[in-house]
Amino acid sequence: MAKYDFGFKLKVVKSYLNGDGGYNFVAKKYGIPNMAQVQRWVRTYNVLGKDGLKRKNKHTSYTVQFKLDVIDYMTRTKASAQEVANHFRIKNSTLVSTWKRKFENGGIHALSKMKGRPPMNNNKYKEKFLTREQELERENELLKAELAFLKKLRASGMNIPERLKTNTKQK
Repeated sequence: MAKYDFGFKLKVVKSYLNGDGGYNFVAKKYGIPNMAQVQRWVRTYNVLGKDGLKRKNKHTSYTVQFKLDVIDYMTRTKASAQEVANHFRIKNSTLVSTWKRKFENGGIHALSKMKGRPPMNNNKYKEKFLTREQELERENELLKAELAFLKKLRASGMNIPERLKTNTKQK
């Protein structure tokens, strides 16, 4: 259960936008412990509208290519994670920072790793094994995406950091 529901968030944002006071005043008025929370809600409302204040019911997964495009945009424009998230209409700006850090530390393979426990099928744990051909196809796709990203960096005149050149591993 969320700590603050949609109606409450909307009321707080409308209060700030109507000029009832600054972030600090509105936060105290509604009993929100940190004014940064009000700032985030207002920023999200300004970029995404009312839908930005709603909780998402389903998990959104992003492709490796999309993540690379986001990182490329962030690198080329030298924009902050929040500005990049707004540009790509991503609600959570920390995702962008996490993707960039993972890419810098582990290359493209770090972006494609699945998190968490594998899903269960009919209450029976079945481990999914890929055939050798499927593994090679997946690796080929990842290498193509990485190459495309590096080409974009070169084309934009950016220098490729040494750690990215050495962290790309062949499995």
